[in-house]
Parts: sequence; C-alpha cells; structure tokens
Amino acid sequence: MSNSTLEQAEIKVTTKAVNQIRQVMQENNIPENYGLRVGVKAGGCSGLSYSLGFDSGAHEGDKVIDVDGVKLFVDGKSLFYLSGAELDYTDGLNGKGFVFSNPKATKTCGCGNSFSA
Repeated sequence: MSNSTLEQAEIKVTTKAVNQIRQVMQENNIPENYGLRVGVKAGGCSGLSYSLGFDSGAHEGDKVIDVDGVKLFVDGKSLFYLSGAELDYTDGLNGKGFVFSNPKATKTCGCGNSFSA
C-alpha cells in the first residue's frame, strides 16, 4: 500500500481525501463521531451519479469502512458500484472537489460526476 492511498475493504481513499474530509468536518462543526456517507444514485447525464454527505451513523445493511480514523458509510447497492473505486480530492486548475476513479464505470460524462456501469 502506498503512502498516498489508504485502502480499506472495497474502496480506496487517498490521504488527500481523508485530510479534506477532516477539514470539512472541522470547518462545519460536524461531530467527530459522524462519518461520510458515500453512495451512488440514479441520475446524471450518464445514468448514475455519486453522492457524498455526512451522517450521524450507519443504517441497517451499511458497510462501515474506517480509513485512518474517518468513517465511511456505504449502502449495499452503492458498494456494488463502488467496489474497487478510489476517492480522491483535487484542488487543481480545473476546480476543487472530491473525485472518483471507478474501474466499473464503462462511460462517464464530461464533468466526471456521473457514470454508467
């Protein structure tokens, strides 16, 4: 495992993404016991889109993934599409934000926020 990518279960999360999740939580006074809900929902120009949001805890059927002290909550349906994916954070010239690199995506849109599998 490289120093720049933290791998846990089926989803990889870069160190940069973990640090940004912590920063967002701190800046928005989100309690430390909360976690990031990572999901996939219908929508977007390619059929499916990624969703991110903070949640107070896991729901029934969720996979709870701990990445260097940051909790991720992923429902079973989303985990099917996200297995093998990597969550990163970019702050380059094309904008700032979380980005997914997903080997299951067979087609993506230009903005990178939606995909089909």
